[in-house]
Amino acid sequence: MSMESYAPEEQRKRKFASDCFKKATEAMARQNWDYAVEMFSIAIKMVPDNLMYRQSLRGLERRKYNDNKTGKSMAFLSVRSIRAKVKKAKNAKNWSEMDEAAEEGLAINPWDAQFHADLGQATAERGFDEIATFALELAVEYGPENKVFLIALAALYERRRDYTNAVKTLEKVMKLEPLNGTIRSKIAALGASEVIDRGGYGTAKNTQEVKPPVKQGYEDSVMGDAKRNNQVLAPGESAENDLLRAVQKDPANVANHLKLADHYKRDGNLEKAALTLQQALHVSGDISVREQMEDVELAMVRKNLLFAKEASTAAPNDPVARQNRIDLAKEVLDQEIEIYSRRTGHHPNDMKLKHELAQRFMQANKHALAIPLLQQASKDVRLEAQVLVDLGICFLKQQQNPLATRQFQKAIEKLNSTNQPQPFKDCHYWLGRLAEEAGDLAEAETHYLEILGLDYAYRDVAARLEKLQRQIGNVANRDLGDTPE
Repeated sequence: MSMESYAPEEQRKRKFASDCFKKATEAMARQNWDYAVEMFSIAIKMVPDNLMYRQSLRGLERRKYNDNKTGKSMAFLSVRSIRAKVKKAKNAKNWSEMDEAAEEGLAINPWDAQFHADLGQATAERGFDEIATFALELAVEYGPENKVFLIALAALYERRRDYTNAVKTLEKVMKLEPLNGTIRSKIAALGASEVIDRGGYGTAKNTQEVKPPVKQGYEDSVMGDAKRNNQVLAPGESAENDLLRAVQKDPANVANHLKLADHYKRDGNLEKAALTLQQALHVSGDISVREQMEDVELAMVRKNLLFAKEASTAAPNDPVARQNRIDLAKEVLDQEIEIYSRRTGHHPNDMKLKHELAQRFMQANKHALAIPLLQQASKDVRLEAQVLVDLGICFLKQQQNPLATRQFQKAIEKLNSTNQPQPFKDCHYWLGRLAEEAGDLAEAETHYLEILGLDYAYRDVAARLEKLQRQIGNVANRDLGDTPE
């Protein structure tokens, strides 16, 4: 729904919420966490049905507490009165008050499973099913063996006709209670419901009636454009407008959403591309669509990191700019590890994915996690040389020098300086360092000379070689002095 479609008072609230959202993001860039939380909280009170505001606030709260998984110091003391407030609102069925109280609790500890469950119940009662799903999924994540949370989430999935996830969630309950006949019967009933309701054919008179609900943020940011553009542009005058019309005409056709998302990506409008892919995922539930959405969201964070690097370079003495760059770099790495970990589970035979994940673990100094992934990825002959170099580095970090040497020696046989200059130099460098440590100066010299013939400025090789050659010369002079005339 476009902004113009709301009543004047609602338009004012949504405009105010949008301004608060912008102020919150600006405060985040300055690491003014408290003010950012305040602005997001106001935005949510003004527009409680906006999923993006809630997701952004959760991420901010976790960053505020440095991802410590416990929230504010001595949080358990601070939340007692809030739990009483939640209970009172729940008993009175005052769902908006319960919603606000749960948010108040999550501001103190965003990992509190019960507050997420309370938020899920309150927002579900208010008709905000997407937010309720988001909250209950987090409740289950932080309280994975809580049957009440699992059953509530399954019920919400069922209400949204997401029978696959409803069944998967109830199967987790069955693992906790293998003899629960009620849950077993419910799983069977959901399977039948899925067959009857698949595609909406149980109630629709024709396929045009089978249309999914449109996400609020998507409707405001993207579909609102279609309504405005339809007033001024004729078909064929604008590629974006034509694609928006196609989506409006047949919202259940995922191909239309994907074409529109591709258009936005080519145009550099990553925010709209992400919103469009969110709706495509809502329509299809397809894992490939989820991966496209994740790629766009990751590109957005990388773009922010690029801006942060530029700001830090422009103001090298600004501690806020420097810290912002560090925080965003960590956020990018954390997201990449999360995404690639999930994808290696979905695509177990994709060795390139395993190599990508292993390299992220290496960046995070988690070399023990990278090693088994690299050992698997080495079976792909296209990756083998670089993987062997990475394996050698991991073994070095684990202080397993003989294993490291073996990997580098195997890699050298497969590398050449023309096609793979960087791993070629890396491999010779570490073999040189290992030879130095072992006291084999001639071997170290050979490896350093290989590098200097290709790249004189590589690391500290020139200085190391110079020092090494002085040592070799001193040994030669000493041996010569010991020779009888």
